[in-house]
Amino acid sequence: MKQVNSLSGGKTSSYIAANYPADYDVFALVRIEHEQSKFPDKKIRQEVEDRIQAPFIATAEDDMIIYTMLDLEQYIGRKITWVTGKTFDEIILRNGKKYLPNVTQRFCTTEMKLNPIFNWWQKEVNKPIETRIGYRANEQRRAKKMYERLNNDGLLTHKTIVGKRKTQNKWSDIGWQKPVFPLIDANIYKDNIEEYWKDKPVRFAYMNNCIGCFHRNEVLLKLMSEKHPSKYDWFVSAEQETGYNVRTFKNGVTYEQIRNSFKQMNMFDDDFNECDSGYCGI
Repeated sequence: MKQVNSLSGGKTSSYIAANYPADYDVFALVRIEHEQSKFPDKKIRQEVEDRIQAPFIATAEDDMIIYTMLDLEQYIGRKITWVTGKTFDEIILRNGKKYLPNVTQRFCTTEMKLNPIFNWWQKEVNKPIETRIGYRANEQRRAKKMYERLNNDGLLTHKTIVGKRKTQNKWSDIGWQKPVFPLIDANIYKDNIEEYWKDKPVRFAYMNNCIGCFHRNEVLLKLMSEKHPSKYDWFVSAEQETGYNVRTFKNGVTYEQIRNSFKQMNMFDDDFNECDSGYCGI
């Protein structure tokens, strides 16, 4: 069974890549079609396009994630495979309308993370793989939930189109990956990972995941609006273009309201940690 390291650009999955060599290291890039957030380095932008074989204007995440993956590849001495799917702009279009993901319907994760990796797997491997998941020693509950989703063969499944029925697609759940949790097995915690990266030549973002990730609390989203105003504008615009008549990213509050809130509060990076940051759930 081939081994795959699923990389997010954060310190934890990068730690796995550095300490648990695999047959493949795979990173899924989240893209947005937002000229105001265009990745500033033209040369690197072209390199990204060459890797993903698709246009690259901007990412919904911190731009630093691009440098993280390039640095990490040099550090581990192995090729990192970059994949990408539809842009965020494309995936929120539903039946001619913008339909936004939220906590209960996280189709952004499926479309921009899981689908691209699954499509790569079908083309490159197409046999069950062992996937290293970056859950740490204190995240056994998350691992247990993932184990509960395994099929009778001990594999996670992915729903995909396998054919046609007249005018309708034929769907099936394909068993494709066996999750393993090396950091839980080795009793590795966040402080171990932070210590490891202190003197290593890999640059990391303040926080990973999309700047406007709806898993984040409102105070942190406010800070993100200040640290990354152009990218945050994309999330505001996505809500405004629905006219708020379909849904917002977070229930009961718009991203524009969040940006205009907490005006008397001085926020600092040290006020937050990755527990506040949200996650894609993969």
